[in-house]
Amino acid sequence: MPDVLPLARTNAEARLFVSLQPCPACGESRCTFRSAVVTVDGVLASRYSGDCPTCAQHREYEFRLPEKILPPPAESVRFGEDDPSELLDPGVWLWYSDIAVGQVPVDRTGLDDRALRAARHAVATAIAAVDEVSKFLPPGTDRIPSSAFTSADGRAVYAREPGRFTRARLDAVRASYQANLTRWNNS
Repeated sequence: MPDVLPLARTNAEARLFVSLQPCPACGESRCTFRSAVVTVDGVLASRYSGDCPTCAQHREYEFRLPEKILPPPAESVRFGEDDPSELLDPGVWLWYSDIAVGQVPVDRTGLDDRALRAARHAVATAIAAVDEVSKFLPPGTDRIPSSAFTSADGRAVYAREPGRFTRARLDAVRASYQANLTRWNNS
């Protein structure tokens, strides 16, 4: 039923979600997914399907398409507009931001153009993921409520360091990443 399909606000968000799902048969996280726009009970949806490279288990995910399709931006990363994600909770988004920024080299010594572009993209991805975390901040509050953490992985990130989910901390992290992106853009 389309009204129970989770909303994938962008292709980038859907692809990130499916990349984080382990195979239900063997636990393998790798899988090459193909995407298609399909109709589910008369409503447009996106379907991601692939076969596990380890055990050949067929994997398939379907998502509602947003009313307004957001094209990918040319020089940045966007996972959605203003509403919080229905697919990933703030703990998973912050964990992913950490992963993305961890892929950025310490300096650009010896990097070719391709590696420089990859570094810029990694920082832009980290910024976009922090922006996703911030969307879970209720208006007029300074921290994300514990009820926003709906996955085991997200709750674990929150439990380890709940102070990371305050408005001040998120703003500081974003500013740091933005300064890092500016440094990489000036290279």
